[in-house]
Formats: sequence, structure tokens, C-alpha cells
Amino acid sequence: MKALILAPFSATALARLGQSMEVIYESWMDTRKLLSSDELVQRIQGQDMGVVVIEADFISRELFENVTKLKLLGVCRADVVHIDVEAATEHGVLVVNAPARNNIAVAELVLGLMLSLVRNIPVSHDMVISRKWVDPTAAYFSLRGTELTGKTIGIVGFGAIGKQVAKMLSVFDTSILAYDPYVDADQAKDSGVKLIELDELMAGSDIITLHCSTAPGAIGLIDASRIALMKPTAYLVNTASTYVIDMDSITQALKEKRIAGAAFDVYETWPVRPDSPLLELDNVVLTPHIGGATDETILRHSQMITDDIERFLRGEKPKNLVNPQVWDERI
Repeated sequence: MKALILAPFSATALARLGQSMEVIYESWMDTRKLLSSDELVQRIQGQDMGVVVIEADFISRELFENVTKLKLLGVCRADVVHIDVEAATEHGVLVVNAPARNNIAVAELVLGLMLSLVRNIPVSHDMVISRKWVDPTAAYFSLRGTELTGKTIGIVGFGAIGKQVAKMLSVFDTSILAYDPYVDADQAKDSGVKLIELDELMAGSDIITLHCSTAPGAIGLIDASRIALMKPTAYLVNTASTYVIDMDSITQALKEKRIAGAAFDVYETWPVRPDSPLLELDNVVLTPHIGGATDETILRHSQMITDDIERFLRGEKPKNLVNPQVWDERI
């Protein structure tokens, strides 16, 4: 059996897989290209690929309907919305993912964005390098910030990333609130977090950070009415998805200074379109979707996917199996 690895992968993991099967490694970060469905079908069928590992490629029903040799699809992400899992299941293809591969990376960026907002770090940097710092005391007045310590932080979505954010925030002596309808209150309490309703969280938090999934129930969760509940001194950080928030409403609130500021790592388009109103605001911090972009994220997903491929080759059930019914039907 051969494996086609189209995701960035660690050298150690590639060497491990190479001991059990022939591996062809073509990371999209090297080729700067995502394969079309037709190209993938040709590669899988023409080169006898039983295992394919992807990160950013979109895998549609069309692919599963036109391949007979694919046995396992590895997805180097927690979210598999870009994969037609139903079609994979219908055609007997195992799908494994890499849950929480980037939870530390995203959580650390969130803390960085929070500190950037409350301490005006990007503006301060710009003042110095643009040679606008001519009055030695001016920054004490124009860039005076506030501290994370003592603040109330609201976490919307208390999964792997939300929990990691809460853990990291504990050193700042903050009060942490969370909203997640799928989490038990006792479980949140064990993490030092108070689980409350979303409207209460929006109204009572000094900083709100979004970590909910892109599931249908989360789309539009942070709407205009909930944005209106925020304190005028509050900040919002979004590293989750633009689908969960009304971008027109949050942009308007920022323009009118009805909230203190916001930070975004996710957008409606990538890159941000040149006419985006976010680019005109002076109370935002914007990063180019780098939440999970760390060397350690690649190491983690490489190990998780490799572990599950090796389990599969030994005839064992993969650990991070998205469609376990396919495995159950094999038995």
C-alpha cells in the first residue's frame, strides 16, 4: 500500500511511515498548490494510493465515487467541514483527523491578541519605528492601557482551545466565564470556569474570545443584539470563524466606539479584501490567519495521523476515527 502525503508533515513521521509503506510527500506548503478532485482521482487510481493525507485540500463526493483504491483519508485538522464524510462512509473509506492539534498555538495567539489590545502594543510599535515618538512622555497619555489581571474573560465555546485559553489565563488572576451548551457545568467548574448563558457572558465580560465550531447551530451566534450587550470598555477576539459573528454589526460597533476594540485572525475572505472596513479602523488588531501556524502544530498532527495509519496497517481501529461505522462494518 502507498501513501500520498499532501499536508506539511514532520521528517520523523515520514520516516516512520516509510518503514511500513511507500510514501510520496508533496506538501501543499512546498508546491503552493491544492489538487483538484480530478487530479486526486488520477493520483489515487493511477498510483495505487491506499492512504491519502491532506490538510487544506477539499475532498468532495465526486472523489469518493471515482476511486476504488483509497482505504484511509487522514485530515490534519480537527474540523472536517471540507471533507464529504458522508460520501466517504458510503464508499467504505476511513477518515481520521487530528483533534486539538493546534489548541496551544491558537490559545497563545489569543493571549497575544488580548495583550496587544489592552496594552496598545501594535500602535506602540508603529509609533517607535515610524519615528513619531518625539515627545518622551506622549505615550503615557495616548497609549495608556489596562491590565488583564482582575478582568472578567468570557470564552464562547469551551472545547480544546477554549480550555487551553482558560488554563493560560489562570496566571493573570482573571475571572473566567464560559458558554458552551455541550459542556457540563461540573466539568467547567473543575477548570476554574463558571458556565453561564451567552447573553449574561456578553454583558458581563471585559474581554470576549470566540472558540465555537462552524456547526450550523453556531452560525450567526454573535448577532447584533448580543453585540449590543457588550460593555463600552469591552474587547472581542475572534480566532474561530466569521460565520459565528455578524461582521457588519461588530464593524459598526467598532466604528462608533460602542466597544473598546477587537482582534481578528479570521475573515470573510483570505486575504482581506482591499476595501474591507476593518482596514480603516484604529481600534482593531488584525493577523493573517496564523492561529495554528507553528512548527509544533505540524509535529502534533504528523504524530497523530501517523499513529492512526500505523494502527490501521496493523489491523487495529484508529483512535481519531471520524466515521467509526466504516470500521464496524469491516468486522
